[in-house]
Amino acid sequence: MAKQLKTLRNHWKKTAAGVCALSWGVRWLHGRHRDNLLRRAACQEAQEYGNQLLPINDRVKKATVFLNPAACKGKARDLFEQNAAPILHLAGLDVTVVKTDYEGQAKKLLELMEDTDMIVVAGGDGTLQEVITGLLRREDEAVFSKIPIGFIPLGKMNSLSQTLYPTSEKQARHILNATLAIVKGETVPLDILEIKGDKDRPVFAVNGLRWGAYRDASAKLAKYWYLGPLKDKACHVFSIFKEWPPTRQASIAYLGPTERPPEQSEENPPRPSLWRRLLRRLELYWTTPKEVMQVPVEPEHWEEVEKSAVEVTISTLNKQVDLKRTEDAMNICIEPDTISKGQFVATGSRKLIDPLSCPEGSQTLQASFCKLQLPQGTEGFFSIDNEDYEAVSVDVKLLPRKLKFFCDSTKKQQLQ
Repeated sequence: MAKQLKTLRNHWKKTAAGVCALSWGVRWLHGRHRDNLLRRAACQEAQEYGNQLLPINDRVKKATVFLNPAACKGKARDLFEQNAAPILHLAGLDVTVVKTDYEGQAKKLLELMEDTDMIVVAGGDGTLQEVITGLLRREDEAVFSKIPIGFIPLGKMNSLSQTLYPTSEKQARHILNATLAIVKGETVPLDILEIKGDKDRPVFAVNGLRWGAYRDASAKLAKYWYLGPLKDKACHVFSIFKEWPPTRQASIAYLGPTERPPEQSEENPPRPSLWRRLLRRLELYWTTPKEVMQVPVEPEHWEEVEKSAVEVTISTLNKQVDLKRTEDAMNICIEPDTISKGQFVATGSRKLIDPLSCPEGSQTLQASFCKLQLPQGTEGFFSIDNEDYEAVSVDVKLLPRKLKFFCDSTKKQQLQ
């Protein structure tokens, strides 16, 4: 024993390297074992739904999955097949997987999609934004917008998953929770933004739009990969030397929030009896028609704001969903240009985690419709649901509770 300890002491560098490698291996094996136990438990829960007998007149539900294999640095396909696919099949769904090969393909596929019972997006924010845009560009979008949508977070940015599912640091657990929520069938209505320029077809977003210095700085984050954990601050520090103050001139005209109408029940009311229908027709036949009073339409009240800002953010309220609120609105956040360089770096680092956050001291407006006018010759890009689009003057319209998304039952109780 003493000889072995002496050997380890004489070769302390090899000993330290071996201990580190051994501890890493034990931790990796423990993580694999934990993930396998989670998958087994999720599959058993999904099988209980698959074993349920269907009524004679019902058919197996069809699920169309739009999978982006390039998400999560090319790991999305393996993550989907290991975690999500077995649960969907065991739950008794008729699953059709559509794999996208290039950016923008999901929009085209959605315009050609046939009837389905549910749409499942397996990817990140970009894939979800493409699917929503393709769905709402259809001529029959009024019918297809009633199809529930499931979101399996497989991308680098999965902003909507924080609203729909319990947060988890373990990727496998997060994917399993999302897939089980789709199987269980609980849904929640979410707002959508319709963003339209002068020439292009409208783009739809479930999170929001960003334009400004923080977006431009974060777009160069990957350029400083060699700085490791310091790259978050580096991308903002280097942008200071190129442009200061990093201001944007914008003019915003907007309409205030609108009153939320009462929710209509999806269930059809029972048909009245034959005698009640006959009496109703006789009553309509003999009574004289009443004169319809025309209610004067109030003119729209536009508000205008013209400011110099570091960044302008237009976002939905989906992050803080309140199913009982009485008004429908979207947030317009105008961040002032009166900040120091240190504040710019600190705020920019926080915005990498929560891009649509509105820092203290910003001007916040609530609107149902707004026009964002940019000066002529403006260059740069918008970030719409973390996807880049050329910065032009746009009209942003709120579509309240436009689409239904599958969500975890505990999350829905919190929202209510």
